[in-house]
Amino acid sequence: MKNYFLMIMLLLVTAGASAQKSSLRSQGDAVQLMVDGKPFIVLGGELGNSSAACASDIEANFDKLRRMGLNTVLVPAYWDLLEPVEGSFDFSLTDKVLEEARRNGLKVVFLWFGAWKNSMSCYAPLWFKKDFKKYPRAYTKEGKPLEIASAFSENVFQADNRAFKAWLGHIAEADKDHGTVIMVQIENEIGMLEDARDHSPEADRLFNAPVPQELTSFLRKHKKELHPYMKEKWEANGAKTKGTWTDVFGEGIYTDEIFMAWHYAGYVERMAQSAREIYDVPLYVNAAMNSRGRKPGEYPSAGPLAHLIDIWHAAAPSLDFISPDLYDNGFKGWVAQYHLHNNPLFIPETKHMQNNGVRAFYVLGEHDAIGISPFAIEDGSAEQGTPFVEGYEKLREMMPLVAKWQGKDAMWGLLFDQNDKERIITDGDLTLTCRHNFTLPWDPRATDGSVWPEGGGIIIRLAQDEYIVAGNGIVVEFATVAEKARQSAAKALGEDGFAAAGSSAQGEAEESPSWTAERCGIGFCDEVNVLPDGSFEYLRRLNGDQDHQGRHVRISVGDYKVLHVRLYRYR
Repeated sequence: MKNYFLMIMLLLVTAGASAQKSSLRSQGDAVQLMVDGKPFIVLGGELGNSSAACASDIEANFDKLRRMGLNTVLVPAYWDLLEPVEGSFDFSLTDKVLEEARRNGLKVVFLWFGAWKNSMSCYAPLWFKKDFKKYPRAYTKEGKPLEIASAFSENVFQADNRAFKAWLGHIAEADKDHGTVIMVQIENEIGMLEDARDHSPEADRLFNAPVPQELTSFLRKHKKELHPYMKEKWEANGAKTKGTWTDVFGEGIYTDEIFMAWHYAGYVERMAQSAREIYDVPLYVNAAMNSRGRKPGEYPSAGPLAHLIDIWHAAAPSLDFISPDLYDNGFKGWVAQYHLHNNPLFIPETKHMQNNGVRAFYVLGEHDAIGISPFAIEDGSAEQGTPFVEGYEKLREMMPLVAKWQGKDAMWGLLFDQNDKERIITDGDLTLTCRHNFTLPWDPRATDGSVWPEGGGIIIRLAQDEYIVAGNGIVVEFATVAEKARQSAAKALGEDGFAAAGSSAQGEAEESPSWTAERCGIGFCDEVNVLPDGSFEYLRRLNGDQDHQGRHVRISVGDYKVLHVRLYRYR
């Protein structure tokens, strides 16, 4: 055992510096993941919880993920299989992941399933679980012990962190010449269930002790930029800087949650510091959402949630960002909560659906996302031409353009469904009216009673009057701001694309002032491929019926395309 840890210490010195091949950098107001010195956008997928628990599964799954068009796979690392006997480590599954990732041209984000996974301590080894006196549990207010290790136990931390360090030390050596591992997630969906906080004796003692000065100093220093929730919670009780947790934040379960978040984050910070010494890649934590009207303890209380981001920043400054796991409705609203001035957006888990490609276009265009990763990805289809595979394929082609324009306020994301059909973008003196393609009359699926599939994409301004429009199921009209101001509401169109009877604006025009505004027209709309250097390969010109005689550019539902649009002005 002694010789093993001497080896780990040697790795810290000799392997750490050469192992790091990924980092984060700022570009404008975006944060980009850099891999081997180049921007890298994660088009990922997360394996199901048990899908990397044997070598044969890893081999079969990774080959499939390559065929699905991923560039990254998120893979659990299981403490119970890594250290089945206390102090004895088995890295064979980690080595198999690295081997198969390299064989299939994939990068890896490892997920440390240590002391907590979805709140519970189910991935702790049996020797840890059985010795509950040495490794105590969290308790409810009524004194019920939970299958949740206590974050207030130094023994729990030391056991978890020892295994984490041994595992990372092995990766640092095994991956130092490859850089296959590009990020690490510490624990998984940390949070208390059944109660908003741990009520073990040590937790109760600290809850009744003064709030740490580090936290109150952080709140005071960052008062103007605090999350609205935290600002209101603190100021509603007098913005105090001294006193117990109840004195500073008031009574109730939401104070319990803040207290618990401070201690969960402090635990993770110590692990992050260990990681920085061994394998210094970007580090993050993920959160189960506080959705569906649930209260702390009904959802995993105190996790790295958006409304608690200030607590996590104060207690865990070594983390690079916090991330949402998205399974609920309201996708656009959830991602907006996590793309903040002090937090880049990365989605490590989201429900695996065929429209994930459309959603990936949206988060990259609108939120400069680091990446997206549908869950249980191995259950999806690798068949070419399916919406998911086609979407990821087109996004991989788009990566040079997306990476170039992130953070430069020249890129927008679109995401539409049957209830959210339109977005109007003002770009200088131009107005872009963007809609779901089924708002046009030509596709029978628009009116046959079926639910509209999501449509979405990316718009990039390359230069004045020059744009890229890419995605699936969208239509975009261009007009000058002055021209748009004179237009009435959109007129109903018949099947031939002309105005429906009775919807002509001729009568209105006769009563309007003379036209003086400059107008904008489509000079050309070309379908293109994007080459690796970001230049375009011409495929075909879309004119006549394909751009409605110069009225708009469009991409049909189910058909991923990249359009290069050049506008012109006239009077």
